[in-house]
Amino acid sequence: MAWTWRYYEADGADRLAEDLPSESFTSRGDAESWLGENWQELADGGVGRVSLLEDDREVYAMALDPVE
Repeated sequence: MAWTWRYYEADGADRLAEDLPSESFTSRGDAESWLGENWQELADGGVGRVSLLEDDREVYAMALDPVE
């Protein structure tokens, strides 16, 4: 079982993965920890939303809005 992130622009359009990390993780916790460490860099690169995938099944999606 592989856990991966899919990236979207703020308007919901798919982002091109060629210039974004394509990490694969063996656990949900590892994937979520990675995002916690890298979300700001992704947001700065134009990613507005992400979804966590378990193999090909979407587990959840969320915005990468900074906390104010």
